[in-house]
Amino acid sequence: MSEALETPAAPAHEHSLKAGVLGLFDSVIMGVAGVAPAYSIAGTTAVLFGAVGFGGPAALLYCGVAMFGIVFAFSYLGRVETNAGASYSWVRRALHPALGYLSGWALVVSALIFMVIATLPVGSNLVSLFSNSLASNKLLVTLVGCVFFLLMVAAVAAGVTVTVTVQIIMSTIELALLVLFALLAIFHAHANPFTWHWFSPGIFHGSSGFFAGALVAAFYYWGWDVTANLNEEIGIVVVFLLFEVFTVATNMVLTTHALSNPNNAADILSVLGQKVWHGTGGKLIVISVILSTVATLETTLIQVTRTLFAMGRDHTLPKALGRIAPNAKTPLVATITVMVISLALFVGSQSFGSIANILTAGVNSIGLQIAIYYCFAGLAVVVLYRRQIFRSASNFVFMGLWPLVGAVFMGVMFIKVIPTLTNTDLWVGLGSMALGLIPMAYYWAQRNPYFDMPAKEDRHAVVHEFEENL
Repeated sequence: MSEALETPAAPAHEHSLKAGVLGLFDSVIMGVAGVAPAYSIAGTTAVLFGAVGFGGPAALLYCGVAMFGIVFAFSYLGRVETNAGASYSWVRRALHPALGYLSGWALVVSALIFMVIATLPVGSNLVSLFSNSLASNKLLVTLVGCVFFLLMVAAVAAGVTVTVTVQIIMSTIELALLVLFALLAIFHAHANPFTWHWFSPGIFHGSSGFFAGALVAAFYYWGWDVTANLNEEIGIVVVFLLFEVFTVATNMVLTTHALSNPNNAADILSVLGQKVWHGTGGKLIVISVILSTVATLETTLIQVTRTLFAMGRDHTLPKALGRIAPNAKTPLVATITVMVISLALFVGSQSFGSIANILTAGVNSIGLQIAIYYCFAGLAVVVLYRRQIFRSASNFVFMGLWPLVGAVFMGVMFIKVIPTLTNTDLWVGLGSMALGLIPMAYYWAQRNPYFDMPAKEDRHAVVHEFEENL
């Protein structure tokens, strides 16, 4: 936690999260859970197909290459300052306090929107266990999702350690089921023969099609950075390969009608499961979606509540958000705040039309917000450690070039997709970001120390500490 941003007069117990909550192995598991491969595949495959058709494997490939640069950026930034606010604190120090604030705000609003769209696939899949026809009933699916979400809030409020052992078991089962159904799909009779053209840049309809697919692909990978908040990076290579294999498998097994059917938008894995293993066996894939959603909701709740905690601690949002529960040492006020706002968003989402519309608007909106704070994080590591970049080939590639490529990719993608998005996407994605300007202007006008540019001595001290940790 950044000492420079602490409030000296605050009692130690009031602004200190529980120490030693997660070990190295536990952090890695939480990171894999944050990526939530089964949820991403279930809730986003139809959106990706709607954006680029059979070009999903190419979109995931090219966006994944750029995304690795952001992985390295978070890794190097986290080596110096492990902070509950992550990019909110790092970007402030490296670039500018206003950009740091917007990074934190982008993470907060994207997580709040995510609470809605994360519960729709699990709600739909749970309902599908009893009735396939009701799986597209928006009201029923939303109600089931709300109950599921409230259970996750209760778990997070109780403390991370309550579910770490369970997370290990759940993630193992999830991955095993995904591998099983991937193999079943690959060796099943195919509606569409495999072609390497699915990986070709030529499959997109110009740059607008490419970046539309990249925006959705960025959402797939979103979540791995939770480990930067929980003190350890993850190996996302396996998850990357799993995304590719499943996208290829759905292209091969499912028809265009099945992939584009709005009724399948939230439970495409359930449809795939029945295709390759009809009957009760095919419903096993639903278990992986449920487990995955449990994992991703919990890790996202942890991430957003700790960012709100950091912003409350620094008094860039109401101070109450920086308070913790005395026993569990968790940011209880921030958790309750997230719960209330998310439930309000659940109600508001009912005006968006079908489940497919809600998912598409949510994924595209979050994609815009991801692009903002990932771009800033990629630039931050290059600026902060610019004196170390040319000291070795490794530093040049992983600390400089690759994060810079990732940051530029995110920035260009953000600009390119704006004309292609609907008014709903833009209002939700950019409108929620614009709301953050109100508290930022207020606390800046109050001369909050957070908005003071860090002194050169502070920056040099960080670089010195980084060199010692290499």
